[in-house]
Amino acid sequence: MTDERSKEEQSIEMELSEAAAIKLPRSTSLERGDGLLVRLRPVYEGLIHFSLFVCASISVLVTVGIVVVLLYESVQFFFDVSIIEFLTGTRWAPLLKPQHFGILPLMCGTILVAGGAAFVAVPIGLGTAIYLSEYASPRFRDVVKPMLEILAGIPSVVYGYLAVVFVSPIIRYVFPSAGVFNAASACIVVGIMILPMIISLSEDILQSVPLSLRGAAFALGANKFEVTVRVVVPAALSGIIASFLLAISRAIGETMAVTLAAGATPKLTLNPLESIQTMTAYIVQVSQGDTPTGTVEYRTIFAVGLTLFISTMTMNILAQYILSRVGEKYE
Repeated sequence: MTDERSKEEQSIEMELSEAAAIKLPRSTSLERGDGLLVRLRPVYEGLIHFSLFVCASISVLVTVGIVVVLLYESVQFFFDVSIIEFLTGTRWAPLLKPQHFGILPLMCGTILVAGGAAFVAVPIGLGTAIYLSEYASPRFRDVVKPMLEILAGIPSVVYGYLAVVFVSPIIRYVFPSAGVFNAASACIVVGIMILPMIISLSEDILQSVPLSLRGAAFALGANKFEVTVRVVVPAALSGIIASFLLAISRAIGETMAVTLAAGATPKLTLNPLESIQTMTAYIVQVSQGDTPTGTVEYRTIFAVGLTLFISTMTMNILAQYILSRVGEKYE
């Protein structure tokens, strides 16, 4: 009994000493410092809030400004050119007489390059991402993945030059009917350009799939390939589709590589061996300064830019719809 009481007394004394220590008066300097920080804290938080608001406002204002400029100049353009002719015409020759303002050849060239680039990059990128995520050793992954991401830092004009001096001669050797500038070479180099984006994003998504799903599949007797194809890839499907759409958007907006590789011949064709022109390549052509400002020819830049903007926005909306339908959520 004496020992128990002594222990209880000791515990009570320790609690009283801790309480007394907590209630000890602090030094005047600390009180002044803490009081100053407490008084200035709303000012710091207000500055941070204002800085973040300014950053967000700048992003919104830049986007709104771009849209306003495109709309203003495009409306001026459609005062002179029928919008029906613009959207349904099959000839694009705004700089030559007689003038034709049908944008379908430019849209066809853009779709051809983006689709060809996706055809090249999607299977290679997804296969590489699956290998790095599921089969490669951590040491191999740490070495190879940064090397693949280096491709994203190469300027697009270098890819265009590579297409002209290396890819196009090979295509002409295999297909003698191909021209020096052709859509196939543009598809190949743009596909190589978007590979790092697909590989990096898809590999990160595959890595984020919970290990419990893999363990459950292995416990049911599945092998490595079955776990990868039937469990991991379907679980990461939403993120994989997002990486594909983001890469295709990058291919649609590519300019210099396509301008050098595909040529500048607006033609309504799906033959990848012929020279074509994309919407971005036309904007580069007219923006060189030879077209007088304020003319119909000059305003075609903004009409084409508005069409490209609407196409990209439509694809992003479609991407969000697809992601909402196939997205998987894990706690």
